[in-house]
Amino acid sequence: MPRRSIWKGSFVDAFLLRMKKKRDLLLNRKIWSRRSSILPEFVDCSVRIYNGKTPVRCKITEEKVGHKFGEFASTRKRRLSRTNIGPGRKRGKK
Repeated sequence: MPRRSIWKGSFVDAFLLRMKKKRDLLLNRKIWSRRSSILPEFVDCSVRIYNGKTPVRCKITEEKVGHKFGEFASTRKRRLSRTNIGPGRKRGKK
């Protein structure tokens, strides 16, 4: 189910609309517009999507068309589970 009305179409930043005609300029380009949709013209391009701290490299494939750029650059750090730390872990009462 699409989030936007069909008559509005998918949102793409004006900067990316200019770049889709010139594929050479889009290769290995930094993108700050995480809310823009991925168009079929961007397939097989490698872009760097800004996650709030550093750009994350992302290869655009056919499966990603229609999604947003922000879905492929996580903004949160992964936290390791503290249960399986190693030999120094504390055990419960017996």
